[in-house]
Amino acid sequence: MKTITAYFVRHGQTMMNSYNKVQGWIDSPLTKKGIADANRAGKQLKAVNFTAAYSSDSGRAIETAHHILKANPHNMNIISYQFPEFREQCHGYFEGNDLNQMWQFVGEQVALTSESAVLGKYGLEKARDLIHKADLYGDAENNRMFWDRLDRGFNKLRANSSDGDVVLVVSHGMTIRSIVDRYAPELDKGAATINGSITKLTITDDNIEIEFFNRIDYTAE
Repeated sequence: MKTITAYFVRHGQTMMNSYNKVQGWIDSPLTKKGIADANRAGKQLKAVNFTAAYSSDSGRAIETAHHILKANPHNMNIISYQFPEFREQCHGYFEGNDLNQMWQFVGEQVALTSESAVLGKYGLEKARDLIHKADLYGDAENNRMFWDRLDRGFNKLRANSSDGDVVLVVSHGMTIRSIVDRYAPELDKGAATINGSITKLTITDDNIEIEFFNRIDYTAE
């Protein structure tokens, strides 16, 4: 059975993050803090001899991966790939809107008006279905669409890897939290995934295990 160790990192803070805007498939550049987030992760992971590096095809993830790999002494030997399957969830019509306003609009379907209230009662997966239902254009991903895409990404990663490989994957906050929520729900305490945080996965042919989630104090040895 093939076993892959994957360090998932959330991209650094972006302009839209700093303005509390909905940012899924749309993109914005890293802020100064976002570059510092990426450099911190790079410093913490510099001792890892990565076999390969992956990111979503969003610019903020690609830029974060660049900063992380720049800190790695093995970077000349690390091949990088962009997988659109590891994007953030698509919020359709709500992309670029104020985050709180989106949750007020989405939550009206269930008489709740905040992100914490909706997620607290319905969880991440049902919340995706609520966002999809609230999008009059139908472009927001529902939970099945999201997981069909993400599962394709994991299968591509498996097919592209050999047993024992250690890989970097730069992805997105809700995507990483959703992986943890599905495969190790006891680790999801309801907090947002921190920009530049590290989550460690062990990926096998038919399972995913989470060693830790959302660490900004991790240093590989």
